[in-house]
Amino acid sequence: MNVYKAINKVQAALAKSGITKDRRNQQQGYNFRGIDDVYNVLSPLLSEHGLCILPRMLSRQCEERQTAKGGTLFYVTVEAEFDFVCAEDGSKHTIKTYGEAMDSGDKATNKAMSAAYKYAAFQAFAIPTEGDNDADAHTHELSAKRSPDVAAILRGISGSATLEILRANYEQAIQMLDKTHHGVINKATNARKKELEAAQQEVAA
Repeated sequence: MNVYKAINKVQAALAKSGITKDRRNQQQGYNFRGIDDVYNVLSPLLSEHGLCILPRMLSRQCEERQTAKGGTLFYVTVEAEFDFVCAEDGSKHTIKTYGEAMDSGDKATNKAMSAAYKYAAFQAFAIPTEGDNDADAHTHELSAKRSPDVAAILRGISGSATLEILRANYEQAIQMLDKTHHGVINKATNARKKELEAAQQEVAA
């Protein structure tokens, strides 16, 4: 099973280089690592260590949503599997993940597939945001602990596209927020669960 050796070698290389969050979401004001950043760093390492990542889309869901200005957004969720295959002996390990994206044109599915690939890579290789080559290059200063964004967490629950994603968002919310917020988390989760179950029943009918 040389696939695990190949994954470990790529992971070791990425631990030294990392992928910085150089891109910025202008609407919500946060930095992120784009799919092109991942490809540019990951591609030569996969080639060097004889590791192939082969995608397989298992399912796709698409919803139409209206913007505040009356336009239409296509909200797509894909369920994907990625085979990590060692070129040396053909051994493989499969990772399952999801991708979500919105677009006003025909790019929502492409974006969702890119998101699925990106987070499969993040989880498989534990890619840091920065490398750590030289201990003397870092001076650590403690800052005040930032409180979780309760509103953003609740938006994530209310916007969950599937029951499985809803469960994952719920579990994450319970871990991130203290017990004083558990009531509102449960309320939002139950409300979204009823919506998703009702939608499933409509499709089945």
